[in-house]
Amino acid sequence: MKQDMIVILDLGSTQNTVVARQIRDMGVYSEIHPHDITPEELGKLDNVKGIILNGGENRVVDGEEVVVMDALYDLGIPMISIDYPQSKCEKQFSVFPTDEEMKAFVFDTCKSEANWNMKNFIADQVEIIRRQVGDKKVLLALSGGVDSSVVAALLIKAIGKQLTCVHVNHGLMRKNESENVVEVFGKQLDANLVYVDATDRFLDKLAGVADPEEKRKIIGSEFIRVFEEEARKLEGIEFLGQGTIYPDIIESGTKTAKVVKSHHNVGGLPEDLQFALVEPLAQLFKDEVRACGVELGLPAEMVYRQPFPGPGLGVRCLGAITRERLEALRESDAILREEFAKTGLDKKVWQYFTVVPDFKAVGVRNHERSMGYMVVIRAVNTIDAMTASIERIDYDILENICARITAEVSSVSRVCYEITPKPVATIEFE
Repeated sequence: MKQDMIVILDLGSTQNTVVARQIRDMGVYSEIHPHDITPEELGKLDNVKGIILNGGENRVVDGEEVVVMDALYDLGIPMISIDYPQSKCEKQFSVFPTDEEMKAFVFDTCKSEANWNMKNFIADQVEIIRRQVGDKKVLLALSGGVDSSVVAALLIKAIGKQLTCVHVNHGLMRKNESENVVEVFGKQLDANLVYVDATDRFLDKLAGVADPEEKRKIIGSEFIRVFEEEARKLEGIEFLGQGTIYPDIIESGTKTAKVVKSHHNVGGLPEDLQFALVEPLAQLFKDEVRACGVELGLPAEMVYRQPFPGPGLGVRCLGAITRERLEALRESDAILREEFAKTGLDKKVWQYFTVVPDFKAVGVRNHERSMGYMVVIRAVNTIDAMTASIERIDYDILENICARITAEVSSVSRVCYEITPKPVATIEFE
């Protein structure tokens, strides 16, 4: 393996990602793992040079304090603790250590080398994937978004034609999204690509379902069922590849943190999943995923495309999904993306999209009272998707977007701009 590693154990801290990024900024790879990791599980990780027991305000779960196994202290791996009163470490910090204190632990105590970079990360993941998969085959859920596209490129590098990519059009894609996926991956990159049009199947399952968590779980479960069906048509499929990244895991809930929203690839997976998971990006943040894509040689328009959630427009068509509202959402989103491209905002704004709530508002059309949907525009900037700020868009641009949407999407009566940062809001609405 190319990279040394510092392991961060989550003992109720809200700052795990801060610690992880702090260490990576020093040039050393880091991973976050649950507090109850066993010595055997820890032993399967490569080049672990040190362990940080990271406690905090969520150290009590369901009335019980979270603690690490005593056996971890006997592994001979250097350890420190942060805000963890039960610690048996020789070096304990009651508050967050300074950069100099952290550097002393990482480099002087742990003897780590600053060898964290994307070239080495890719080399290590290729080795791990080959070790895990062997001569078996992998089925990859390819949405066409940044995360799944980077995973596809990484898996192609690791196992080549042992990979089959499946793109499921669940009817919740953006305008022309599925067509672009087929063009890029099926034709330009010559991947083993299976295209499945499951629009009616998904929309029928989602009919009348308003709760966002239930929608996510239905979409996640139905994805898996489609993949299982496609796998049965092939031979030797034992693994499911996914573009899971660390913010997905955090927001889907951990052993010390409540669910923010279940990502279909984490909290939405069925309990009777028939595949072992291959998730090489699960410890990365969005900016690191993009850097990985660049190193793998993916085209810039693919690497830097705006994020698109696995459940697609299903989390932007608020409440129970209807085909009429879904079409209003798809068309308004396409207009927004066109106008952002014209004004250069597509190069400046990290993520931008429209949302259509499940109610109508009074408007005037053809000189008479009418009832139409409301379109909400959201545009945010972020580095790692853990926090996000609002883009201050010029009013003339917003006015033009509003004029186009209300003129071209006849079912829409109003357009609004949403200004809540993350936190307290999430990036998506559901």
